[in-house]
Amino acid sequence: MEIKNENKFKGLFKKFGALSLACVFALAIALTIAFSIKNQPVSGNAISFSSPMNNAVVVKDYSEDKLQHNESMKFYAIHLAVDLVGEDDKVFAVSDGIVKEIDKDNDLEGTKMIIEHADGFVSVYCSLDNNLLVSEGEQVKKGQEIGKASDSSIMEKHSGGHLHLELFKDGIEVDPNLYFDFQNK
Repeated sequence: MEIKNENKFKGLFKKFGALSLACVFALAIALTIAFSIKNQPVSGNAISFSSPMNNAVVVKDYSEDKLQHNESMKFYAIHLAVDLVGEDDKVFAVSDGIVKEIDKDNDLEGTKMIIEHADGFVSVYCSLDNNLLVSEGEQVKKGQEIGKASDSSIMEKHSGGHLHLELFKDGIEVDPNLYFDFQNK
């Protein structure tokens, strides 16, 4: 009885042994590569953010799961941005980047600017004044003035002059509060 089982094992090994060894070898190589990449030192050039306004205060906070009343549109909705006012109406680039898009004909969101940053971050500035200080394709520096906050957004007209700031990481909208320390937080 034992001899039969041993012969079956030898037969399976002869049939699939080389394939099994190749799979084990490939798995060992893949794990070695994965662990060596994971343990690479992180670059000291990680992105950092500065405030988009002088002494920015949140007037309407980010909310992905709690409905907030939109006074201008007269309905409740989530708010995937932070609305800010500052000691003046100046708006600044939150980090180094390239102005990817400017839309001055966006009645709902007002004048809108999109800036692409390092590490997969994108900042979106809405409710800006039409007199912007930068152009599409222009490279901007962290803290550089890019425009002024206004009440150009029809969706938030009742909020008065403010900046509506959205932040994306790798194409996914994220809570700006995770990256900024606003005055009333």
